[in-house]
Amino acid sequence: MSLLLAQLQNNLDRVEEQIARACERAGRPRESVQLLAVTKYVPTSAIGALQQLGIRHCGESRPQQLLQRAVQFPGLRWDLIGQLQRNKVRHVLPFVRLIHSVDSLRLLERIDQVANELKLRPRVLLEVNVSGEESKQGFTPTQLHEQWPQLTELAHVEISGGMTMAPAVASETAIRDVFRGLRELCDELQQRSPQLQLTELSMGMSGDFELAIEEGATLVRLGSVLFEGCDVEE
Repeated sequence: MSLLLAQLQNNLDRVEEQIARACERAGRPRESVQLLAVTKYVPTSAIGALQQLGIRHCGESRPQQLLQRAVQFPGLRWDLIGQLQRNKVRHVLPFVRLIHSVDSLRLLERIDQVANELKLRPRVLLEVNVSGEESKQGFTPTQLHEQWPQLTELAHVEISGGMTMAPAVASETAIRDVFRGLRELCDELQQRSPQLQLTELSMGMSGDFELAIEEGATLVRLGSVLFEGCDVEE
């Protein structure tokens, strides 16, 4: 086994233990949480190594890089976790399993339009700025409630839940409040629209994913914690 594979395996084993312990603390089965490997800053050699170790789901922040890597690694399933501009929607839709970052009604309307033209039905998550930070993208909880009727009338997209990010520098209580806020918001919206399946909560990154799992995350977006100690910077 190469040094890269060995280090990645060690990191994956450690992360797996952390996920399993967080699930146990929350009284949840391990299979209720999916690890999404974020490959934004790593070369293709590291992605190939992840694939050898059994990783099947990866996330990219940049649409152009996602397209390139989806072609290079057709055996992997790719999620877009970064900002999507409306003029990139047509290029991205055929290659993504899930879009985590739908941050406006205008963007969702564009996705719906292109999906209709391409005969696709993409799954999306609505990005919510639960913390209220000006630097973050996304719907405010109030905007999401107000625009919910328009969001849910679009026929060619499948809204599957929400995504959020906690403040980078915050107390554990503040981080939990953000994650819990998204979960409770999705629960409220689910009650308003029982025909939908708002089952996915994309929240938690390398520094806070255990807290996110304890607060209900179903998808954790992990990058640096997977590649720690690996010489993989592009």
